[in-house]
Amino acid sequence: MATSAIHRAFTKRTVPFLTSQSLFLSSISRSVSTLVLAEHEGGSIKAPSVSAVAAASFLSKDNSISVLLAGSGPSLQEAAVHAASCHPSVSQMLFLTQVLVADSDKFSHPLAEPWAKLVHLVQQKGGYSHIMAPSGSFGKNILPRAAALLDVSPITDIIEISESNLFVRPIYAGNALCTVRYAGANPCMLTIRSTSFPVPPISADSKSEASISQVDLSTFGEDAVGKSRYVKLTSQETERPDLGNARVVVTGGRALKSAENFKMIEKLAEKLGAAVGATRAAVDAGFVPNDLQVGQTGKIVAPELYMAFGVSGAIQHLAGMRDSKVIVAVNKDADAPIFQVADYGLVGDLFEVIPELLEKMPEKK
Repeated sequence: MATSAIHRAFTKRTVPFLTSQSLFLSSISRSVSTLVLAEHEGGSIKAPSVSAVAAASFLSKDNSISVLLAGSGPSLQEAAVHAASCHPSVSQMLFLTQVLVADSDKFSHPLAEPWAKLVHLVQQKGGYSHIMAPSGSFGKNILPRAAALLDVSPITDIIEISESNLFVRPIYAGNALCTVRYAGANPCMLTIRSTSFPVPPISADSKSEASISQVDLSTFGEDAVGKSRYVKLTSQETERPDLGNARVVVTGGRALKSAENFKMIEKLAEKLGAAVGATRAAVDAGFVPNDLQVGQTGKIVAPELYMAFGVSGAIQHLAGMRDSKVIVAVNKDADAPIFQVADYGLVGDLFEVIPELLEKMPEKK
């Protein structure tokens, strides 16, 4: 299905009388500085946050980019060093000037209330023109609350940056693209779809000049913690790659009929060294946990190879995987919508196709 675009054109222009004061204000408005809210784990910056830094480079050639990290303990300091030096070509090419570190037990877990207060505090001191975060659970949790504190309206799920105030985002579950011009007060707050902003190649001989600074939390009150409380984190221990960053994703739908049958998808993914995905119907049926859901209300993926078994291709699911480089679909319904976006399609019974694939594929060494 061809993707349509909705563009809002502004044709009426006025030419104001320029005074020395208006010229000064105009030069301020053109200056761009960006604060990227970054998520880290195990002493490293997560890939979607690095993509957010890459996206910030499209705002302006003279953009000054700062990365904000929050947490506590040695892993936070390791993540700060990683942000400043592990991606040297990124920091050099994209004008990453500093890494701001907020070290406090209040940020041991990424809760929205303390993070939003932190963003408000840093913005008051830094006066950034843009604040950006990846469009995942981290960004969607923090940015709206921070935007409310700063009294601005955020723009979410950006897939293209045309100018510092002109953005493209999908609407109608990705079936149309909307061009949005931001005309509000600073800061302009954005979440970006990380799959739309790949990280530039890393140069081994380039050097980072980003500095690491501690955020002054002396005015950060106890009331900033809010009413939310961290309870626990439940996750499956697996050697499979992360779904959001995997080169190959194997997805199963409701047609697998049971959690026991879904193990065929997991076995195929294991042989391919792939991540496992699922449709919302498969998740709601209890076949797999919801952190494997791909789609508009799940994870957005864009792997090199996306294999869909028993996936009908509902519009909400297509919104989460249509940017994949190569899409392979297997479904016994020849009229399934998934075949409209698939590069290779096979009309067949997955209970016959998957065992045959497993039989012909060599064992993973």
